[in-house]
Amino acid sequence: MLAEILKEKGVKSAAISYTNNDYGKGLADSIQSNFEAVGGKVTISASHEDGKGDYGAEVGALAQAGGDVLIVAGYLDQGGKGIIQASLDAGAFDTFVLPDGMIGDSLPEAIGPALNGSIGDVPGTDSPGAATFESMASAAGFKAGPFAPESYDAAALIMMAMQKAGSTNSQDFKSHIESIANAPGEKIYPGELGKALDLIASGKDVDYVGASAVELVNGGESAGNYREIEVQNGKNVTVKFR
Repeated sequence: MLAEILKEKGVKSAAISYTNNDYGKGLADSIQSNFEAVGGKVTISASHEDGKGDYGAEVGALAQAGGDVLIVAGYLDQGGKGIIQASLDAGAFDTFVLPDGMIGDSLPEAIGPALNGSIGDVPGTDSPGAATFESMASAAGFKAGPFAPESYDAAALIMMAMQKAGSTNSQDFKSHIESIANAPGEKIYPGELGKALDLIASGKDVDYVGASAVELVNGGESAGNYREIEVQNGKNVTVKFR
């Protein structure tokens, strides 16, 4: 998805800085392979550690390699933020690409106007269930960040699969998850889990739509929905759903 966005925006080359763990390395490798597949060039892909006070050395290596943008595959309140601030302080990069864990209100608030124009993506959908979930979260005093709808849906699928299997043993209920997530059956949205459990208990089928427009393919993979983000006037603005 990110490679598609970069290609559409005419980005030809990019440096990548990723948090030094399995999540960061896996995400960086995926971004690099997909970006190169659409004709892009990755000038460097280098790790950073979270919790450091100075990222000057890391930024120096990134700046030397260069690139139209700096892709930061990290955490918005940890090293990812530090890499961005150090890059701006050094004048190394002025446009940043922010996937997944870099999307959140606190980053543009911390960095300020210099982050305007940066882009990114995060799972999300404009489905009716997404709006319902946002309303529920707000009413409960919960600020729904990245992956909150997906986490809600994952827990809901597990509960409904347990109900269908009549067991809390994962070996018993795992085979029911895909049938609950997909058609046929009565569509189930956020806030309707009690209704869904009753339907399943009475032997009826459900099609769980949830907060993220759930559709499972290939034995349990999510078909996926994404929000394309651009930082505008200090805010993360959704400019397109994909």
